[in-house]
Amino acid sequence: MSKKHGNAVLRNRVKRILREFFRFARPNLAVPLDFVIVPKSNLDPQTLSLAAATAELSPLCARIAREFERFQEARRQA
Repeated sequence: MSKKHGNAVLRNRVKRILREFFRFARPNLAVPLDFVIVPKSNLDPQTLSLAAATAELSPLCARIAREFERFQEARRQA
């Protein structure tokens, strides 16, 4: 995260919330991938909550898992 997302306190708050999301989502993410999260430019770190992060990231993680499974299946068939 860059300084355009706020001072160090706000940037660390966003990082803590994202870490907490992935800690809770880990059992559902059976995908052996690393994730790089780049916050949206209109992100307001002061109003970000775990619920908002979950609502935003859960569908994306599910989509990544589906795409990864599809990739693995295609790889097995080749």
